Amino acid sequence: MDARDEKSRVWMNGKFVPWKEANIHIMSHVVHYGSSVFEGLRCYETPIGSTIFRLRDHIRRLLDSAKIYRMPAPYSMDEIIQACHDTIKVNGFKSAYLRPVIYRGYHSLGVDPRSCPVEVAIGALNWGKYLGDDALAEGVDVRISSWQRMAANTMPAMAKAASNYMNSQLIKMEANADGYVEGLALDSNGFVSEGSGENVFLVRDGKVYTPPTCSSILLGITRDCIITFLREMNLPLIEAVIPREMIYIADELFFTGSAAEITPIRSVDRETIGSGRRGPITEKLQNRFFEYLNGECEDTYGWHHYIR
Repeated sequence: MDARDEKSRVWMNGKFVPWKEANIHIMSHVVHYGSSVFEGLRCYETPIGSTIFRLRDHIRRLLDSAKIYRMPAPYSMDEIIQACHDTIKVNGFKSAYLRPVIYRGYHSLGVDPRSCPVEVAIGALNWGKYLGDDALAEGVDVRISSWQRMAANTMPAMAKAASNYMNSQLIKMEANADGYVEGLALDSNGFVSEGSGENVFLVRDGKVYTPPTCSSILLGITRDCIITFLREMNLPLIEAVIPREMIYIADELFFTGSAAEITPIRSVDRETIGSGRRGPITEKLQNRFFEYLNGECEDTYGWHHYIR
C-alpha cells in the first residue's frame, strides 16, 4: 500500500473511520467463505476537475452482483454513489482507485449466510498502472493458463464476487512464477475466456473479436467502452467463442479493465503477437479512451461523475 493510503478514511456502513480502524471481526462470514462482492473503479484528475469514471455503471454492477448472491444491500444505488463521491472528497484525492465492497459480516459460521448482516465499505487508494508503467505502449507478455475459468452453473461469472478471484489468483501467480506479466484463461470448453482481472480483445484482418458472456467472462465496464468506441469508428465487432489457436495468429491483442485500462499484449506463450508491440487499432482505441477519460471531449454518454 502507498503510505498516503494509511492516512485516509474509509466509508463503513454510513460513516467515515480512519484507515487503520476500518476493521471487521475475524469470525465474520466473509473471512471464511468469501461472501462478498466488490467493484474497482478509478477517479481521474482532469483539467476541469476530478471525475469518477462510469460510477453509476459500476455501482449498478455491484448491486447486480449482490442480488445474484442473495445479498440484500442495505443502501440504495444513489446512496452508494454519494458515498463514493464523499470518499474521494473527504480524503482530498485528485485521483484514486475506489474499492466499494458489500460483504456478509459477523453473526454465525454456518454455510447458509442469511443470518449474517450485509455490510458495505468503500476505500480509496493510490494505485498506478496495474500491469506496469510501460505496458500501455510496449505491451505485456502473457501465457495461456493451466487454470480454467468457472464452468457454467458452478459459480456465476457475471457476479464480481471475491470467491471468483481465488481462481484469478491461481492464474496470476502461475503466470508471474513463469516470468509472464499476466495469464489468459480458457473456459471449460477450451475457448478463450479472460485474464485474471481483464477482458480480452483480438484483432484480425481489421475485425475485432471478443469472447461472449457464455465464455465465463465478467461483463467489464471498460469492455463496454471499447464496444461503444468500435461502433463510433465503424469497426466490425464480433462477439463469438474464440479458439485458442486464433490468439497466436492475431494481428493485435489487448486487455481491458478498470485497473488495466487498455493494455496491449505483445506475446502469448513466447509467440510474438503482430509486430510485438501496440498495434494501430489498439492505439486508436487508447487515444479515444484517454481523450474521454481526461475530459478532452464532450461527455456524450454521461460517463463522468465530477467531484463537486
